Amino acid sequence: NVLSLSLSYASDAGYITTPGYPLEYPPHQNCRWIITAPEPSQRIVLNFNPHFEIEKLDCRYDYVEIHDGNSESADLLGKHCSNIAPAPIISSGPSLHIKFVSDYAHQGAGFSLRYEIFKTGSDCSRNFTAPTGLIESPGFPDKYPHNLECSFIIIVPPSMDVSLTFLTFDLENDPLPGSEGDCKYDWLEVWDGLPGVGPLIGRYCGTKVPPEIQSSTGILSLSFHTDMAVAKDGFSARYNMTHKEVSETFHCSNAFGLESGKITDDQITASSSFYDGHWLPRQARLNYNDNAWTPNDDSNREYIQVDLHVLKVITGIATQGAISKETQKSYYVTTFKLEVSTNGEDWMVYRHGKNHKVFHANTDPTEVVLNRIPQPVLARFVRIRPQTWKNGIALRFELYGCQITDAPCSELQGMLSGLLPDSQISASSMRDIHGSMGAARLVASRSGWFPNPTQPIAGEEWLQVDLGVPKMVRGIITQGARGLEGSTSTENRAFVRKYKLAHSLNGRDWTYITDSKTGLAKVKKTQTCRLYFWCMLVYSNSNKHGSDWLDTVTLRPVGLLFM
Repeated sequence: NVLSLSLSYASDAGYITTPGYPLEYPPHQNCRWIITAPEPSQRIVLNFNPHFEIEKLDCRYDYVEIHDGNSESADLLGKHCSNIAPAPIISSGPSLHIKFVSDYAHQGAGFSLRYEIFKTGSDCSRNFTAPTGLIESPGFPDKYPHNLECSFIIIVPPSMDVSLTFLTFDLENDPLPGSEGDCKYDWLEVWDGLPGVGPLIGRYCGTKVPPEIQSSTGILSLSFHTDMAVAKDGFSARYNMTHKEVSETFHCSNAFGLESGKITDDQITASSSFYDGHWLPRQARLNYNDNAWTPNDDSNREYIQVDLHVLKVITGIATQGAISKETQKSYYVTTFKLEVSTNGEDWMVYRHGKNHKVFHANTDPTEVVLNRIPQPVLARFVRIRPQTWKNGIALRFELYGCQITDAPCSELQGMLSGLLPDSQISASSMRDIHGSMGAARLVASRSGWFPNPTQPIAGEEWLQVDLGVPKMVRGIITQGARGLEGSTSTENRAFVRKYKLAHSLNGRDWTYITDSKTGLAKVKKTQTCRLYFWCMLVYSNSNKHGSDWLDTVTLRPVGLLFM
């Protein structure tokens, strides 16, 4: 027999047990239950009583089976037996199908479970547009509820910045040794853009207060998840929007905050540190008064790196050695290489021309040497890898540059943040779902957009973005990608070397950006822009007609037309 259980209200809950529970269930049972939530958008959660006993034997004879829908043909969520109760189960839709079977021998106590509506957190999600505000976990300062999925989205007007400062923070931490930072149970994710679309800044849990966070995209989102047990006090954070002070004489050369402490100790990591604990990564700050960073071994395999939390334009690096407080001996790096990444996993060695750029650093332990980056690069993670040194590696440093949007007329248009939805991105073709138009967003996907032909003909494929309203476009940032699944190692890095750019006000009549000397469509070279190495192409108002300014509604693809 099939027993249908319909929940009439979101607060409804009930129990399902095997016949006779907690006594032995009878033989030859074939019981089925269908649980249906009142709303199509709602989900169902099952929690099993720990007193669980069903004949073992690989679940061939006696078992309980849960399907993610209203019939046995739905996806199987689990088939369970033995004496270990299943973990909580959550449906992906508004119904669950439960089936219990027993044969003629070896009965047990069976199971008891509680079913209820899984609260997805729609009631706790909010958008924030006021210049300043307070974001708190539901119920704060009391303990937050279980089974929450909340989104808090701060939407920033043009020409404004936003910063987020946490006042208190207490979320369930991972109890297992070595699991710090995994945040498997309750967590708060902060996104530089819309949740799941823009770059993830960090996932936080425990009692350590997250650092101050800024957005580079104009949207800052918080995603709050709680599980079914162990509620804590939650969090309280204040956001504040400020007007940007943009000058036409702007120079992209701000110190990022190693020396000032704006960059926290947690943002500075290294391949290793000297064993005595007196030369740690946090001591690598420019002009730090107590030694510096030193690796465990003096080797060009060692490195120190900084997580800037958001994408920034890197224009310079200042370095310094150190004199040991213990021995008064001098140590300094004489040359180094620079590596950059947008995600902390895929790294690119900075090149000048075709070769890796070797930066000349210090000639004594105390002098500050500033190296300008010949071609500024966009990155979130910056890694310094010493190549040569005097007496041993010791490094203090500062990074210089700016936010992408610090320059005049440099507001991001929404490809990075998700403000431009996938519906406004189109293409001549796409390889498969992993190489779709939505994958063309910077940083968000490791695959990127791939046209359908494996050997596309130059000029035949295009990618197009509808900006919604006429915009003046001043620059374009491009990024390579990883090859699709099944590609060979030589195909694992995919990038475009040259492209043409067209613009339109109606999506039908297109005009190419032309070369002022030849009158032909201008071919833009991406130079060293490869996998997770950024190229920022800035157009200036080069003549009175503004021929290099784009008064566009639509660009191909991402404002680029690949040739």
